[in-house]
Amino acid sequence: MSDNKTEHPDHPEGSNGQAGNANRPADTAATPSSPSSSHDSSPAGSSSTASTGSAAASTSSAAPAQPGAATPASEAAQRASTDSPASASTVTPGEGAAAGSAGASQAPREPGVQQGAPSAANPAANPAASAPRAAPSAAPNIPIETTADAGQRAPAPTAQPAPPGTDEADSTAAVETAEAAAARPGAAPAGFGQAPDFTAQNPPPPGSIPTEPPRYLRPSDSAWSVFGRIVAARARQLFDRAGQRITQRTLRIGVSARIFHPEPGAQGLRGKTLQYLEESIAHWVMSRDVIVFMIPTVGHQGMLHPSNIRLRDYAKHLDGLLLQGGADVSPQTYAEVSPRPEWPGDRVRDMYELELLHEFVESGKPVLGVCRGCQLINVAFGGTLYQDIASDVPTAGVHVSEHYDQHRHSISFPEGSTFASMFPGQRQAIVNSIHHQAVRSLGRDLTVEAVSAGDGLIEAVRYRRAPFVVGVQWHPEFHRAGGPELLDCTPLLDTFLRSARETRF
Repeated sequence: MSDNKTEHPDHPEGSNGQAGNANRPADTAATPSSPSSSHDSSPAGSSSTASTGSAAASTSSAAPAQPGAATPASEAAQRASTDSPASASTVTPGEGAAAGSAGASQAPREPGVQQGAPSAANPAANPAASAPRAAPSAAPNIPIETTADAGQRAPAPTAQPAPPGTDEADSTAAVETAEAAAARPGAAPAGFGQAPDFTAQNPPPPGSIPTEPPRYLRPSDSAWSVFGRIVAARARQLFDRAGQRITQRTLRIGVSARIFHPEPGAQGLRGKTLQYLEESIAHWVMSRDVIVFMIPTVGHQGMLHPSNIRLRDYAKHLDGLLLQGGADVSPQTYAEVSPRPEWPGDRVRDMYELELLHEFVESGKPVLGVCRGCQLINVAFGGTLYQDIASDVPTAGVHVSEHYDQHRHSISFPEGSTFASMFPGQRQAIVNSIHHQAVRSLGRDLTVEAVSAGDGLIEAVRYRRAPFVVGVQWHPEFHRAGGPELLDCTPLLDTFLRSARETRF
């Protein structure tokens, strides 16, 4: 083999080869994306070129190269190249003549073109090779609904710079195509996904900021005046919360205890004192959603279990006092002597309840007395009692009988009394009567609220120097609420509890 022969038989030595070598650097610089040939990278391509050399040479001399069409030399270079971009730097001087042909420098190889495809010189075999190649389009625009399903962001449709060799008209068409794609429904808006520009200044539009100060600011406001209003608002909030806790807390009403003293020969708790309350009085108070506590007696000289608790502690922590009925008030309590030994009364209970009454009155808490409680209130303020109505007032009506709580009589409310306004429209009413003692001389600062309609005996009293200290001679806990036959004493209970709520602190 002669050394003067070229390695590519389809390009004989001569003017064409020299022109190709002379034009190779310029063509390579003008088309950086064109694939370069490498002799060592594809031996198969060299052998195929040698076998078809004569046919390619005759075709090249017969048909001149057209602009944009691939020549046999460029086709051979494409077959001899690889897809790796690194192969572009492995051009040898012998291969420059074939790679520097005029047709190959203007037709860059598109991605996806397989090696060994039909030659561009045969338009019938490869119709796409005969048409001019369009400029590269803009970056692909992916609809936002498609990328949302994949969990990715759609790229912004931006115009890409035109590659070398593309005229201005093609670049303008590519930009217009990108803008039209951005305006398509479902496409991402312009600039979507780009990093924000924190240096850009975006002033508010004119007229968006009011020229006058807001109305919640006063012209004379200062830092101290605003601070003072803040403190006052916080104080009002705290006081409101404290007031709600006080007013919404369930009332606690104390009931004085009845005392059962030990009797000789008793079979129960021998020698033990019992303290108890009647069931109806507790249920009557609890019917208004109130907690009831029975207040026991307090032993100052406790021998077995001494304690520092006093009755004033109950008056401090409870909201009101109810003095229930029971045994007679002892004549010794109002400085008299009993004419009959069978009516001694309960001196121990008198002392206990009198102390309890005064503690609640001094604390400003309301007190309601029932039957014996009404008589005790009168005695507490210096009044006296009829020890037996039948003996002391022979003209009086019957106030106690063997029918017990089924015995009734009529009462009336004096003009201007609080009971007249407490029971509006009722100048007279029917109440039960279970007592043989009654108020005789009225205690100081007491007023009459109700009297017996038949004989004028006092049936209810009120202490004027306290918010609510009232005693009634009948048993309101035995009256059915809303009953037509007896006086409904629910207004009396509600007035007592309202006063307890108002004076609880």
